[in-house]
Amino acid sequence: MSDELRELYQEVILDHGKRPRNFRRPDHASHQAKGHNPLCGDQLAVYLAVDGAGVIRDAAFQGRGCAISTASASLMTEVLRGKTEEQAHRLFAAFHHMATVDGEMPAPEGLEDEAERLQALAGVRQYPVRVKCATLAWHTMEAALADKGETTTE
Repeated sequence: MSDELRELYQEVILDHGKRPRNFRRPDHASHQAKGHNPLCGDQLAVYLAVDGAGVIRDAAFQGRGCAISTASASLMTEVLRGKTEEQAHRLFAAFHHMATVDGEMPAPEGLEDEAERLQALAGVRQYPVRVKCATLAWHTMEAALADKGETTTE
């Protein structure tokens, strides 16, 4: 990882970890799920307000966890707003690939800007034990959309 990317990775995690965006429980969530990472104890809930056309109008989360899981959840809720459920699934797949496979994150067509924003978390790949921290919110979002209620990183 280049020094520039490492610095960006650290800045994003610190910023979103200390000042998470969308850290709240909305009154109007149509989908929600709880996620747990038994390895480090991170726990969070993801709330989505999806309209009749399948567009995510609001995304938020609550819980406690390390800076990486909090930063990932914060970034995720920012990029999901205004996306369709199908686009959310494509972003999940791209993010998961980025966090687990060396190389550039495959930017889903039409979601290049969102993929670029998420690329700041690519550094997590260098710390395999932290991958579950970074992907917890994303797995929980998938569980919420599937009306599963809860998920774990196991």
